[in-house]
Amino acid sequence: MNKSVGFDLVFSTYESLGPRKYVLTIFIFLVYSVATLANIFIMVVIYLESSLHKPMYIFLFNLICCGLLGSSAVWPKVLSNLLTDLHTSSYEGCLLQVYLLSIYAACTYSTLTVMAYDRYISIYKPLQYHNIMNPRKIKIWLMLSNLIPVFSVAGQIYLTSRIPLCSHSLNKLFCDNLSVINISCGTSSLSLLSNVYGLLIIVCLSVLPTFLIVVSYAKILSVSLKVSKNSQSKALGTCIPHLIIFINYSIATIFSVIYNRLTMIMPNEMNIFLSVQVTLLPPLLHPVIYGVRTKEIRKCTAKITQRLCASTNCYYTSKLRVPKIFAISGSL
Repeated sequence: MNKSVGFDLVFSTYESLGPRKYVLTIFIFLVYSVATLANIFIMVVIYLESSLHKPMYIFLFNLICCGLLGSSAVWPKVLSNLLTDLHTSSYEGCLLQVYLLSIYAACTYSTLTVMAYDRYISIYKPLQYHNIMNPRKIKIWLMLSNLIPVFSVAGQIYLTSRIPLCSHSLNKLFCDNLSVINISCGTSSLSLLSNVYGLLIIVCLSVLPTFLIVVSYAKILSVSLKVSKNSQSKALGTCIPHLIIFINYSIATIFSVIYNRLTMIMPNEMNIFLSVQVTLLPPLLHPVIYGVRTKEIRKCTAKITQRLCASTNCYYTSKLRVPKIFAISGSL
């Protein structure tokens, strides 16, 4: 039986922050709040506008859900630790955070892969696009891109939960799988199995999707070079937002690997910077990139904003007219 169950884990990074924790708290709160509201707004726009009920925007909706899951699994708890003197987490709560954070990472890669495939079909086989990306296929892709990470990561968390811990201190702002394994007791066969399984997940849910995305864009680029400049600009215009998010997330993933491997010798300032880069900034960029770069979302956002403004004006106009009506009826 795992003797770690029932213990609290202590995050040592908070102890050395001093007065800087207030600045960090304000920064995290503002960025997290803006990112959450912006993402929810884009989701509402996609949901309300029937013109956006297309594969690309349905997959974008799923990508935003993944981002909200990852950021919400981390930053509310970090803010709570910053605002109080209790820089701890229960072991069970730590495993839950690791699970949700891992699902976020894996689902983001799987969704980006499906989005790359969608762009590849739309450009490489435009006449067959609606037959290939039909509603049934979209549901299948969404199920696979979400359920495979959910069950794969569950196996990893189960193995991690069976490893007894010899320390209860993490030099982190939040929990991650490798940090928990690093404070386990020695190199047991269970620890080795967990490491091998984790490596297999990284290859299947991170390296392989990256390879498929690169291949998809290589084929898209080869097709784009053979068409007119106008067609090139249209093709690249639909791909650039997805490509920017993929590059940004890949850079964040590389930072995450560095962060996990060098955390014990890394200064706290760099530790905090990499934590923000991995889980706070990528979800913020989704609505910014798609809102700015995608013409359809810009149009639909403007339409909904005008509709809200019009309804607000009608409401206040009607409120202002009420006294006049009563005044007239009173004089009569």
